[in-house]
Amino acid sequence: MSFETTTADVLSGVDLSGVTAVVTGASSGIGWETARALAAAGARVVPTARTPEKATECVASLREALDYDAGTRLDPGVVELTSLTSVRGFADELTSRYEQVHLLINNAGVMATPFERTSDGFELQLGTNHLGPFVLTNRLVPLLEAGAAAGAARIVNVSSAGHQASGIRWEDPNYERTPYDKWEAYGQSKTANILFAVELDRRLGGRGVHAFALHPGMIGTSLGRHLSRDDYAELSARASRSPSGGLPARKSIEQGAATTLFAATSPELAGQGGLYLSDCEVAEPAGWASDPDQASRLWALSEELVEERFEP
Repeated sequence: MSFETTTADVLSGVDLSGVTAVVTGASSGIGWETARALAAAGARVVPTARTPEKATECVASLREALDYDAGTRLDPGVVELTSLTSVRGFADELTSRYEQVHLLINNAGVMATPFERTSDGFELQLGTNHLGPFVLTNRLVPLLEAGAAAGAARIVNVSSAGHQASGIRWEDPNYERTPYDKWEAYGQSKTANILFAVELDRRLGGRGVHAFALHPGMIGTSLGRHLSRDDYAELSARASRSPSGGLPARKSIEQGAATTLFAATSPELAGQGGLYLSDCEVAEPAGWASDPDQASRLWALSEELVEERFEP
């Protein structure tokens, strides 16, 4: 496995019959490709979008790309991660529709957005990329545990090498008292994805549910829709000061979704969890993103922010 690995390479010869997978943000980009590849390998997939119209369009495009049998294994889902009311409603819907979930792919996200707050008052990137998935994942734990009892279950958080831009801003995570920096806010939210996987695996690994976070690579998708030419110049400048010394080469959509599928399905990762992956291999995140004490602290902060506690 390497930078060039594609979804077809990861799932070659893999049979996911009997597996139920939930993929958030599946209406475009690597989320769409993740949903397509899972369905093609035999899984029943719940691809989600933000509105009923987008969910219908998403499933129609996926069915067009798949053969008839695979197309019948798609059940559209609607969730708006900027609204905890929507998140909780979607979790309740899944619980009423399914007895078990084997794969939860927390793929949906935003990047470097102008300053905005979610309907619950959170800074948009933290709310969308972490707090919405935090509530959704925890509310689906009973389904994931049922999936683990039937074989195995995994939670996959799509993070980014952009986590290196910032750890958690413990004193002001929602930019209520300090000036907003969209790249710092993005970095914080992506660090949260990794820490969340670390703490999830500590809590659930003994029950057969393992969690991973990953960097998909640099891919030209709608994730960058908020970026101007100046933003790209700043991104390049920041990358030049990083250990890598510059921006990486771009990946195709099929290459970008490969590490997600590796995290979700690879037998090499059986019994493991709490890991950060890149290019379909285990990688090393920034120190602040792998610290178990910070992972536990983030869990407590997240519960406080969403005003909901979850079983240890």
